[in-house]
Amino acid sequence: MSRADEIFIANCKDILENGVWDTDLNVRPKWDDGQSAHTVKKFGIVNRYDLSEEFPILTIRRTYWKSAIDELLWIWQKKSNNVHELKSHVWDAWADETGSIGKAYGYQLGVKHHYPEGDMDQVDRVLFDLKHNPASRRIMTNIYNHADLSEMALYPCAYSMTFNVSGNKLNAILNQRSQDMLTANNWNVVQYAALTCMLAQVSGLEPGEFMHVIADAHIYDRHVPLVEEILANEPKPAPKFVIDPTVDDFYKFTVDSFKVENYEFSGFNKKIPVAV
Repeated sequence: MSRADEIFIANCKDILENGVWDTDLNVRPKWDDGQSAHTVKKFGIVNRYDLSEEFPILTIRRTYWKSAIDELLWIWQKKSNNVHELKSHVWDAWADETGSIGKAYGYQLGVKHHYPEGDMDQVDRVLFDLKHNPASRRIMTNIYNHADLSEMALYPCAYSMTFNVSGNKLNAILNQRSQDMLTANNWNVVQYAALTCMLAQVSGLEPGEFMHVIADAHIYDRHVPLVEEILANEPKPAPKFVIDPTVDDFYKFTVDSFKVENYEFSGFNKKIPVAV
């Protein structure tokens, strides 16, 4: 069993067995038929993955890791907020007629700020500090900009990354205000574990520990039977995540820079309804 499977199974069982339902509350998300999308949740889940041991991708269901990394590069490398620059369609429901999701995600990472060393956006500041100030305890990003929330199609869910160098290892913490466990949990874990590996490689470091902090970890009412079906699948060994070792510039990574070798996963072909 992969570590990702072990953690996901434990999280979902805890939510289903001990979670709190919001059925007595007026909730924002709706299903496509207009019905309220209620959830059962746990508050304050913290998961730790040792990237030096294995890559945290699920095997009890397939995670479309190439699409996940493509979205990550769309946000962190292209710093885009337009879905026309994204290969998948996960953001289409929140885009306007021009393809924009407003001043969200990649837009926030691309805003330049003034520092003593010069003007840099948040990504370039991280890259600069990892190379020149690895002992810093200030290497972080935050895209939850209150001044721009009214111009975002969706408030950021995964909103903050904190990086910390310990010896020759790069550790990272992802803070997430809200997590749809079925559709997005391992998708986000794969993305930000891969990001940690990318940043480590171009900074001359080794991947260390990736920590995922979720404030509101939930399963939607119509997702419960789907989650139960997935939890019944037989876990398989963790595959190997491989990055092209010749890439030494963060902005030269492409989806083709990565391989997941010996990835075996259980089948799951049911359509998953998405609450918007």
